[in-house]
Amino acid sequence: MEFFCYHRDRPGSVPLREELLEEHWSYMDRYAKELIARGPTFAADGETLTGSVHIVDLPDPTAARAFVFDEPCYQAGAYRDVLLRRWHNKLGRTMWDFPGGRTGGNRYLVLGLGAGEPADLAVPPAGDDLIAYGPLLSDDGNTWLGTAALLRAPDPASARAVLTADRYADIEVHDWEFGGRR
Repeated sequence: MEFFCYHRDRPGSVPLREELLEEHWSYMDRYAKELIARGPTFAADGETLTGSVHIVDLPDPTAARAFVFDEPCYQAGAYRDVLLRRWHNKLGRTMWDFPGGRTGGNRYLVLGLGAGEPADLAVPPAGDDLIAYGPLLSDDGNTWLGTAALLRAPDPASARAVLTADRYADIEVHDWEFGGRR
């Protein structure tokens, strides 16, 4: 089962996150085979951390909750909240398989929080720039709750356009970069 999680930083937690960076990476190393995508999000300045995305393939919701809540930065109080949803990998690959590679161009996390009937279930035409794409689902996988995408785009407005605007209660766009050890 695939899961999307987004840990949102607590304001002022950057020093704590920096202090725990090696511990965070070591924790993620334990899940190297299960990770589909990962990486930090940033404020509009491109430097201030605002959160961390992890898309992971785990046996069940219990294992996903353990993954999310045992993470060292979460345990230390660096995050203000966590979004955890079942997810379906529409691209069938990991971020490391993205033909565009780790660098080059602007990268974004686009989160569409669902409202009503499912939307954007098919992979959009921006396929060559998609790093990860899929629906956010309820724990049982039966109810559509939104859509999450990691993609390369020229700017936030272009990234946002990957989702059908009027089909979501809210669409968030965050600067994002490939995660992992540098």
